[in-house]
Amino acid sequence: MQRASRLFFAVCLAVLLAACDRAPTLPKLSPHDVIVAFGDSLTHGTGASSDTAYPAVLAALTGRTVINAGVPGDTTGTGLQRLPSVLDEYKPRLVLLCLGGNDMLRKQPEAATENNLRLLAKTIRSSGAEVVLIGVPEPKLFGGAPDFYARVAEEMRLPLEDEAFNEVLKDNRLKSDPIHANAAGYRVVAERLNALLREAGAL
Repeated sequence: MQRASRLFFAVCLAVLLAACDRAPTLPKLSPHDVIVAFGDSLTHGTGASSDTAYPAVLAALTGRTVINAGVPGDTTGTGLQRLPSVLDEYKPRLVLLCLGGNDMLRKQPEAATENNLRLLAKTIRSSGAEVVLIGVPEPKLFGGAPDFYARVAEEMRLPLEDEAFNEVLKDNRLKSDPIHANAAGYRVVAERLNALLREAGAL
């Protein structure tokens, strides 16, 4: 009997550990659910036209309404200020959160950026929407996305895409200037996000 109890405990523990290792999932989006892309110039589509910015391309790929709420120059701090009105206006089911690049350009403390991202995600969740976190690379040669994106994503169980912009901004064919994509680059980002949403179960 004792042996059976130990076996049962081991099986339960294995199931729990497996669940913890799984990538975060998202609820299935209905055809009428709204997605908000919230961010800075990379979301706005600086370096390309509005219809080739990643939110517009993602809307075409997913068949969902994707609102472009990108404001050039936005930081995590200014994003916190405008987020509530965006959530109130569009009432999204899902928010694609892509901020932090301007914090890095302005050499703001990493701890402050990380904490602001955490607050942004909590604000989105408190509105009833889900969050996908998008990391951006540090503005330096061979700079990948800083570790704080992964820390926030892991702590809050958020799906994370932290390679797409890093990949695009390393390729001169995919960017309009050192820190912005071109139309081809934004399409790559949209395709990567479309794949992530499908893997996470949202589509």
